[in-house]
Amino acid sequence: MKIVVLERNSVGTDVSMDAIGKLGEMTVCPNTTAADVEEKVKDAEIIVANKVPLNENTLKDAANVKLICEFATGYDNVDLEYCKSRGIKVANIVNYSTDAVAQHTFALCFYVLEKLRHYDEYVKSGAYAAQDRFSNFDCPFTELAGKTWGIVGMGNIGRKVGKIAEAFGCKVIFYSASGNSTCTEYERVSFDTLLKESDFLSLHCPLSDKTRNLINLDALKKMKKNAILVNVARGPVVNDEDLYTALTEGYIAGAGLDVTSTEPMKDSNPLSRIMDSNKLIITPHLAWASDEARNRCVSETCKNIEAFLKGEDRNIVNK
Repeated sequence: MKIVVLERNSVGTDVSMDAIGKLGEMTVCPNTTAADVEEKVKDAEIIVANKVPLNENTLKDAANVKLICEFATGYDNVDLEYCKSRGIKVANIVNYSTDAVAQHTFALCFYVLEKLRHYDEYVKSGAYAAQDRFSNFDCPFTELAGKTWGIVGMGNIGRKVGKIAEAFGCKVIFYSASGNSTCTEYERVSFDTLLKESDFLSLHCPLSDKTRNLINLDALKKMKKNAILVNVARGPVVNDEDLYTALTEGYIAGAGLDVTSTEPMKDSNPLSRIMDSNKLIITPHLAWASDEARNRCVSETCKNIEAFLKGEDRNIVNK
């Protein structure tokens, strides 16, 4: 089998590809742009990708492709119907980054909630050493205990975040954008109720027609003024321009983002103008990227390919 890995660097160069290389004749591309896909996959039988578009335009001359493997859980970069019409199976990986993303969700929350940038700079600037009292708390913060933590997307990550929030003493509620959630551990509420009751709102849903721009200005205006929004899902779930307005005009207290509408974030994105880390922290889509998760990403992809070679379906999303 001819295996083409289009975005090898997306899992980090410190993670070995040797296990995948043993399954066929492997070509590894450090990175691939949309314009390069067609040429690079023309002889491929198995494609391993992450974010580049895989659709009729990029796959039309790739006559031998039988399997597409995602280095991710999300697969919105793949035209599933087109692949199905061609008999191309598409496999993702699941639950490989749950612990990492849940951990980062709270890292983002606490950074904004407890004004950690402010207090770190206060100490390192010498201001703390120069004062005559033992403490300083000029930027007040609250506890999670007794608050309401709202969740959009109650899959593996959402459930993990719910458990952690409960451990901190939060009431957990959730909204199902698809309407198909089977979760019974937590109270399911309407979207308006979620917005109005959540002190903390974290997003863990896939990007779809139902979730694109879900968090827009209308939604943000319904949230509590002291609320903190955390997006570790997909950038376009939140309207960046509307979030900028909400943060600068005080509709919500703060936000922690691991994703934005485009990646990398463009200079033209108004969120790049918010320098106040008490209001906003943005990380470069790394919530999933612990050492352990990146290695699991590759090993799970390897298992998907092994299953395919045995004639078995594993994590196929377009049956």
